[in-house]
Amino acid sequence: MPSSHSATVTALAVAVGLQDGIGGSTFATALILATIVMYDATGVRLQAGRQVEVLNQIVYGLPAEHPLAESSPLGELLGHTPPQVITGGLLGIMTSTIIYLISHSGNNT
Repeated sequence: MPSSHSATVTALAVAVGLQDGIGGSTFATALILATIVMYDATGVRLQAGRQVEVLNQIVYGLPAEHPLAESSPLGELLGHTPPQVITGGLLGIMTSTIIYLISHSGNNT
């Protein structure tokens, strides 16, 4: 599943770049935001998801009399793999570009 966060911030950066140009501070801000979100999706959040998997295995191995033995497992679906983030980014670029081209197709005067 492509990263929807990556698609959103990439579409934002591309839309700002197409509309206002890539030389301004608005585009730079959008690009930095996109980079941070995409890094977070593949780095911090993915590693947190892997840590949750380990914690769940530890809890499953606890003896029945342990107070945490009956706790419900933590959610393991955090973060994205690099291909999912790249696919989301490409989807954002395509979506933003298509919308820009459609909205400016009648303005060729």
